[in-house]
Amino acid sequence: MQYRKFTSDGLNASILGFGCMRFPTIDNNLSNIDEKQSEKMLEYAIEHGVNYIDTAYTYHGDNSESFVGKFLKEKGLRKKVYLATKNPVWLVKEYNDFEKLLDEQLERLQTDYIDFYLLHSLHEKTYRKIMNLNVFKFVDEAKKKGKIKYAGFSFHDELPLFKEITDAYPWDFCQIQLNYMDTEMQAGLEGLKYASNKGLDVVVMEPIKGGKLVNPSDEIKGIWSNSEINRTPAEWALRWVFNYPEVKVVLSGMSSLEQVKENIRIANEGFPNSLSDKELSLINEVSDVYKQKVKVGCTSCDYCQPCPYNVSIPNIFEMYNNMYVYNAIVPSKESYKKLIEESKDVSQCIECGKCESICPQHLKIISLLKDAEKELI
Repeated sequence: MQYRKFTSDGLNASILGFGCMRFPTIDNNLSNIDEKQSEKMLEYAIEHGVNYIDTAYTYHGDNSESFVGKFLKEKGLRKKVYLATKNPVWLVKEYNDFEKLLDEQLERLQTDYIDFYLLHSLHEKTYRKIMNLNVFKFVDEAKKKGKIKYAGFSFHDELPLFKEITDAYPWDFCQIQLNYMDTEMQAGLEGLKYASNKGLDVVVMEPIKGGKLVNPSDEIKGIWSNSEINRTPAEWALRWVFNYPEVKVVLSGMSSLEQVKENIRIANEGFPNSLSDKELSLINEVSDVYKQKVKVGCTSCDYCQPCPYNVSIPNIFEMYNNMYVYNAIVPSKESYKKLIEESKDVSQCIECGKCESICPQHLKIISLLKDAEKELI
């Protein structure tokens, strides 16, 4: 297994991290983790060098932390791994809630300390809220008490806010979404470089864009076939992220033992700056083909949210795009059915035009929503 050194204490973390958000489940019930299969996956990963285990308060219907904690204790593996989890800041109402949630997580995980503790999914609203609640005092106290070792944040918003948060506190690390399709989305490549230059170690999530990059069209398969080295689409995506020396850990939400084995094999070969110019050119060509299929140039900035009539505009456009870009027809239609059940679908739109007046991309949202609805229902 390849390891990369964290600058804070010089610890060595495996470049491949085990993301505990997509364990196999029983009867497609997200909360019902298939513990036998999941234990096999975790055991194999740790035996083969994976030492960064990432979970969160809300994964698998709040069951992921408890399962991971029980597994590590029963197998006697806690000291062999770095354990990462996240404070669900959207649940915090007052200052004392920060530590109450942390203590609950320590109990779930059956441990006295958490190695890597993140403020989960920061964006404009949650960040402003926790700043008003003196969150940095909580982080300092949690470190002083030995409840957490390294403090960080995960991020889902625009680059200017990412830079602001990065500059606001002496973080040890951060976690960003990055793949060859999202180089300019959210923090993106510029955010990766910015954080690294500020001394933060960077953990990457969604390297395969939630699995969307693993089932390409024949056109994209044809591009991959031009490579002298035969690689799976997942390998191309992971190798692209591994190629950046600024990246310390790449989280993969694996859902089968076969995926664990494949990802470990790839991690053993994905060294910094190991891709050739020709290989990088192929990846750029694939990215360009994907981008040409995009139906709506929505950046999910959420300026149009909340809609006065609860239309989930960015989500609808994402489903619409996924149908054409990643051939995700069935998942997109199933997701749209849930929006209908929640009364957040296009039928709720009364064409007030408020969204169009504030859209930074100047999209004709009303007509685009109608186009999306025709395909999604």
